[in-house]
Amino acid sequence: MTPKDVVRVTPLAHAATPLGMGYGETRFASPTQAFKVLYLGENLVTSLAEAVVRDRFQGKVGRVLDVAEVDKWAAVNVTATAPLALVDLRTTGALRLGVSTEAVKGKVQNQGRKLSQAVHDATDFDGFLYASRLTGAKCVCVFERAVRPLTATAVVPLVRHPGLLAALKALDVELEKP
Repeated sequence: MTPKDVVRVTPLAHAATPLGMGYGETRFASPTQAFKVLYLGENLVTSLAEAVVRDRFQGKVGRVLDVAEVDKWAAVNVTATAPLALVDLRTTGALRLGVSTEAVKGKVQNQGRKLSQAVHDATDFDGFLYASRLTGAKCVCVFERAVRPLTATAVVPLVRHPGLLAALKALDVELEKP
């Protein structure tokens, strides 16, 4: 697969390195910090849901994000100049690999980290193609070793992104202004 014009939502503090990565405790992060990963969403709605909104409004009536928080984030479009070899976990991928579906869709992410470590260590795959647990849209997780063919557009502060309000509306979230 050759990702084209996919979206990354990243902290604005990292605007100088839009394809930069760090170690974390994310779905497909290495549990041993042996490698880093980069996450991309099919569209702004999905990337915003995955990076910022998450599960914060579960069980809440008011679905409002403070503009001061949104002001800390940025968006960038990413395109691959060459195909990436991705393990497709969107349909029967996890079932065919014999791994728990918790690895792909669970709130608790330990199984996903174990899967990622195993695939990274035992294969030459570049990462995963999976469905967002929050929106169902396509997402890509790219292992650090495979980011070379990725290019990024200019970083846009999220509060100035022309699609922000529509993306928030699609997520049924309002933006609270100061």
